[in-house]
Amino acid sequence: MRFPLTSATGAAGARRFGRPRRAVSQILLTQLAIAAGVAVLATGLFLAPLGNQLDDQAMRRALAIAQAAAADPDLPTALLAGPPSPEGRVQATAERIRRATGAEYVVVVDLRGIRRSHPNPALIGRRVSTDPGDALAGREVMEIDEGTLGRSARGKVPLVAADGEIVGAVSVGIAYDNVHDRLVGAIPGLLAYAGGALAVGALAAFLLSRRIQRQTRDLAFSDIAGLLAEREAMLHSIREGVVALDRTGRVRLVNDEAARLLGLAPGAPDAAGRPLEELLGPGRTTEVLAGRVTGRDLLTVQGSRVLLANRMPTEDGGAVATLRDRTEVEHLGRELDSTRGLIDALRAQDHEHANRLHTLLGLLELGLHEEASEFLTEVVGVHRSTAEQVTEKVHDPLLAALLVGKATVAAERGVPLRLAPATLLPDRLVDPGGLVTIVGNLVDNALDAAVGSADPLVEVELRAEGRTAVLRVRDSGPGVPADRREEIFTEGWSTKLPSGHRERGLGLALVRRLAQRQGGSARAGEGADGGAEFSVELPEALR
Repeated sequence: MRFPLTSATGAAGARRFGRPRRAVSQILLTQLAIAAGVAVLATGLFLAPLGNQLDDQAMRRALAIAQAAAADPDLPTALLAGPPSPEGRVQATAERIRRATGAEYVVVVDLRGIRRSHPNPALIGRRVSTDPGDALAGREVMEIDEGTLGRSARGKVPLVAADGEIVGAVSVGIAYDNVHDRLVGAIPGLLAYAGGALAVGALAAFLLSRRIQRQTRDLAFSDIAGLLAEREAMLHSIREGVVALDRTGRVRLVNDEAARLLGLAPGAPDAAGRPLEELLGPGRTTEVLAGRVTGRDLLTVQGSRVLLANRMPTEDGGAVATLRDRTEVEHLGRELDSTRGLIDALRAQDHEHANRLHTLLGLLELGLHEEASEFLTEVVGVHRSTAEQVTEKVHDPLLAALLVGKATVAAERGVPLRLAPATLLPDRLVDPGGLVTIVGNLVDNALDAAVGSADPLVEVELRAEGRTAVLRVRDSGPGVPADRREEIFTEGWSTKLPSGHRERGLGLALVRRLAQRQGGSARAGEGADGGAEFSVELPEALR
C-alpha cells in the first residue's frame, strides 16, 4: 500500500537537479558513492606509504652496496696506487660490483671529488656533480637525487684505508625509475582489490536498499517526512488515547490524551522506552495494554477514570492500544440505576399509600374512628422513625439521604436495612461524594446478595475513629469464598448479568480505587452470622 503524500516543492526540486525521487534510489547511489570514495581513499592511503617504503628500501640497498664495496681492502690500495684511468683497477673493481649487484652505478671518488670509476668511462677523471663532502667527512648518506645518470636512490660511504685514514668515498645509485616501475606495477593489483571491495560494497548497498525499499514502501524522503509530521500532529490532536508498544512490552509512544487518561505527566516525556509495569504499575490496565487480558472493548479503571481499551497487534510483534474515557458514561449509568431505584421506590410507596388510604377509608366508612386514628399514627411513625434513626447517627446530609432512600428500596425488596448500634458519623467529611459512592455500591451489592436468603438482612456501620472513617456493610447472603475475596475487586468480575446500558463488574473495583486514592483500603471477609462483610477504612477522611 502506497501513500500518495508527496511534496510538490520537493518533487520539483528533485527533477530540477536530476536527483532520483525514490528514497531507495537515493540511498543506493549515496552508498555507491561512499563505497567508491572509500575505495579510492583506501587505495591512495595505501599507495602513499608504499611509495615511501619502496624508496626507503632502494636507498638502504644502495647504501648496503656502497658499504660492501668500501669494505673491499683492495679498493683503497688501488685508489692510492695511481691517477684516474678507465683501465685502472678501481674502475674494474667498481664495474664488477655494479654488474654483480644490478646497481645503476658505482662511483669511487678521491679526496678531491675526482671520479676514479663510472659506468661511462668518459667521465672518469672529472669532478662529481654532487658534493661528496659528507661522505669524505666520515658520514654515511642516503638520499634520492638527480645526477648525470638521472634520478636515483643513492647511498654514500667513506672509503677508509688500512691505517684508518679516509682516502675517498664510494657512491652507489639505484635508478629511481626502477623503484617507480615497481610502484606502478603494484597499482593493477591494488586496483583489483579496490574494485573487488567496491563490488562487494555495491552488492551490499543494493541488498540494503532493497530491504529499505520494502520497509519504506518505496516512498520518497519528502513523503516519509510528511507522514511523520502528520502522524505526530494526528496522534496528539485526536481525543482518543493511543499507546504504542514494541515486541518486548516497552512503550514506544503515548499521545497527549493517553497521558491524561492514564494520569501521566503532560506529553509523557519520560514514557518512551520504559516497560508498562514500570510506567503504570501492576493492575488490570497494565494487563489489558500488555495483551495478557484479551477481548474487545475491555473495561479498566485507572485512578478515578473508567477506560475502554482495545488492542491491535502490529507486524513487528508490537501493538497499538486505544483508550476511551467511559467515566461519564458509567456515572450516567449509575445515576440511571439510582433513578430507576428511586422510581421503583416511589411506585412501591404509591402502591403502599394507595392500600393504606383504602384501609383508612374503609375504617372511616365503618365508623371505626379510633381504629383509623391508631392506624394513621402507626403508619406515620414508622416512616418518621426510620428517617430520625438515620439522621441521629449519620450527620452528613448526603449520606443520610442516601441511606434513607436505600432503606425504602430495601423494604420494597423485602430486605430490612438497619444501622449498627455503633454507627455514629459526624458532619466533617472531606469528600462526601466519594463516601456516598462507596456506601451506595456496597449497599447495592449487599441487597442483591441478601434477596432470597432465609433471614434477609443488610446492616451498615459507619463510625469515626479520630480522623479515620470506618465503614462496614454486612449481608445475609451466601458470602464470598476465601479464595475469591481479592478477585472480586478486579474490574470486569461479576456474578450478575450485564444490564442493557453498561457493563458489570466495576462497583467493587471503584470502591477499592476510591479507598486507595484516599490512602485507605477495602477488603472482603465473612460476617459474624455468615454472609459477606465488606470493610473500608479511609484515613484523613474527616476534618
